[in-house]
Amino acid sequence: MRIRVEQAVRASAELGEGPTWDPATGRVIWVDILNSRVHTYEPGGGHRTVLATEQHVGAAKPRAGGGLVVNLRDGVGSYGTGGTFTWLHREPVPGRRGNDAAVAPDGALWAGSMPYDETPGGGNLIRVAPDGAVTEVLDDVTISNGTGWSPDGTRMYYVDTPTGRIDVFDVDGEQVRNRRELATVEDGAGSPDGLTVDADGCVWVALWDGGAIRRYTPSGTLDRAVRLPVSRPTACAFGGPDLTDLYVTSARVGLDRPEPLAGSLLVLPGIGQGVAQAAFGG
Repeated sequence: MRIRVEQAVRASAELGEGPTWDPATGRVIWVDILNSRVHTYEPGGGHRTVLATEQHVGAAKPRAGGGLVVNLRDGVGSYGTGGTFTWLHREPVPGRRGNDAAVAPDGALWAGSMPYDETPGGGNLIRVAPDGAVTEVLDDVTISNGTGWSPDGTRMYYVDTPTGRIDVFDVDGEQVRNRRELATVEDGAGSPDGLTVDADGCVWVALWDGGAIRRYTPSGTLDRAVRLPVSRPTACAFGGPDLTDLYVTSARVGLDRPEPLAGSLLVLPGIGQGVAQAAFGG
């Protein structure tokens, strides 16, 4: 299979993250964390928008009723269709910010955090239910990153980047249990960052400082690796009308030398089959 890697949006994001396909609008949503920007891109017509947030924004996801839910420095908030902002859960912690987030099949937002200085154990992972109830799922997290669910909803995959692992949990209603290792990225291959799960139940993960996307089977076997023209890919998600195109965000922060496409949104057309993602129900 010939794999193409294309530039979807030429950008200079400091820390691009969290691509998400919004089927209601036919667009990709992604963020530039350190520049406090939420970007959208419509592949069909090339239309783009940029929303400036008041704080660093770790993730932005569509809401079922329109607008966006965002994981900010001080907590989780939402933008209505008219642009009005409302806090859903505000818990400022000095030196900490929101990072990657994902919406579960039941419409709840699972939002991670991390300390700016990457102090071990300084972050967490919370669940924000559609009714606004907040539960801390994990503490003692350093850099909360990729989160995703198997197509049947019985497994949750998760990355705390410094561990070098993709972990898997069993899902029991609103709870997760039985945490264990799915796969470990070997030394020198980069660090696992954002992830997505395809229709076969395989996990695609971006490798920060590894310049690649990898696909692991549900048993943890590495069965595909794709080199990218950026050394710091951050996350990936399937999009397009048929959910067969893989969109990849990237970063240029901290690079030792210039990379022409660093900070851009990339796309790998027709590389696999994704699964439709739920919108936040709140």
